[in-house]
Amino acid sequence: MAEENRHPFLHGLSKHRGSPPTVVVIFGASGDLTARKLIPAIYNLAHDGLLPADFYLIGFGRKPIPDAEFQAIAAGAIKEFSRREPSPDVWNRLAPRTLYVSGGYDEKAAFDRLGERIAGLEKEIGQQLQTLFYISTPPTVFAPIIQNLGASGLAARYLRQPNQSKCIIEKPFGRDLASAQALNKELTSVFEESQVFRIDHYLGKETVQDLLVQRFANSIFEPIWNRNFIDHVQITVAEQVGVESRAGYYEQSGCMRDMIQNHTMQLLALTAMEPPVSMDAESVRDEKVKVLKAIQSLRLEGPHSDVARAQYSEGLIGGKLMKGYLQEKDVSATSSTETYAALRLSINNWRWQGVPFYLRSGKHLARRVSEIAIRFKRAPGSLFAESERYQIAPNTLAFQIQPDEGLSLILNAKIPGLETRTQPVKMNFKYATTFGSNTPEAYERLVLDAMIGDGTLFIRGDETERSWQLITPIHDYWASQGRKGMDTYASGSWGPKSSDDILAANGHSWREP
Repeated sequence: MAEENRHPFLHGLSKHRGSPPTVVVIFGASGDLTARKLIPAIYNLAHDGLLPADFYLIGFGRKPIPDAEFQAIAAGAIKEFSRREPSPDVWNRLAPRTLYVSGGYDEKAAFDRLGERIAGLEKEIGQQLQTLFYISTPPTVFAPIIQNLGASGLAARYLRQPNQSKCIIEKPFGRDLASAQALNKELTSVFEESQVFRIDHYLGKETVQDLLVQRFANSIFEPIWNRNFIDHVQITVAEQVGVESRAGYYEQSGCMRDMIQNHTMQLLALTAMEPPVSMDAESVRDEKVKVLKAIQSLRLEGPHSDVARAQYSEGLIGGKLMKGYLQEKDVSATSSTETYAALRLSINNWRWQGVPFYLRSGKHLARRVSEIAIRFKRAPGSLFAESERYQIAPNTLAFQIQPDEGLSLILNAKIPGLETRTQPVKMNFKYATTFGSNTPEAYERLVLDAMIGDGTLFIRGDETERSWQLITPIHDYWASQGRKGMDTYASGSWGPKSSDDILAANGHSWREP
């Protein structure tokens, strides 16, 4: 087979996803995210022919690293973390275009050197390069990076032209409403909103994108996607791991900031939003903001509280005894940081009036799983209710986001035999079974979308501020309470009793994913 057919990157971008000539600059190039996700994502885009023929990658960090050494680091990351085996053909093309610039994030001269390096590449190829800045650093240096991108003129390169600069910024985007507003103000003082791509990798997962297809491309779902047919919605983002070596970060974050405010709220918005007028970025994001604005304020205290928090205690996971959160290294014995959080949300609009949305996330839970479960109302009447022969379960549509991406539907069916007996059955669709297991990683889709300027799967500034507007009062209340009201749950369980009580108040219970 000809080399160009095996690896289209060698001869330019495939026709359906047009990106101009581009240089991607990664701030935090020596970080874990860069090695595990970003460099493998760029390599796989190259492998699939989805990078422009004139493409460059520049790592930026404090530590001086020669280009050749950074190329070796990148090759090691691809070998260890890429979803497919490295191809010498592709890597030999990408390696000499993988470069490095060193300097401090608060050092304007380093950004001037970066600009000179990019200008040198443009002179070499004889055309302009779109510059995509990927800020993958601790939040403490977000501001100086943004400021120096402005002061050096890099943020304004080719403004309002096809090759204009763009900026991807990683979470956490602020730690409360005030800091998110301040960061938005910092960003928009240097970049226009159309240049900014606030990333949440959950939005790049296939099942999350499939949620919109299932809702709006299948006529069997949209007519029943409302309060008349849906009883309630459960969104679970469960981790089996504990804080491990991240206790220092986690003590400042907690589950609500780490998972609920971003990942879980994004899943809710996509589940509950109204149909957009089109699939362009602004139409989709407009509807997400509208539904977030329709969420009612939460009750934070009393017997009917809408929130619960807890810390994991000792327990068994995979037959191994796990220590409690307060026994973890670098965790204060009086810590009030939650490792589990649950919410009951009410959306005050026509579609969802009276339908509770339950959100939960936590560490050291029974297993790793993320899903959206739509629980439908029971069929009316008692045709199959008068006998123990009939096991009738409510219909449930579940979107499995990880680890096994897919879709399941619980139905009631007759058991074969001469007697009429029923039991619930599950219909399953798995991406790996139907389409193969080599599904693109979320970061591949998101990096490519940012390169071509498609913001559909990224978070707009007003969207993140609205999410923090809902979550910040919870943090403020918990801070005022200290450890008062902090529940516990055994490692390896599905969470605390206080979380169960939130659902029990409405006659519901958590499903086991």
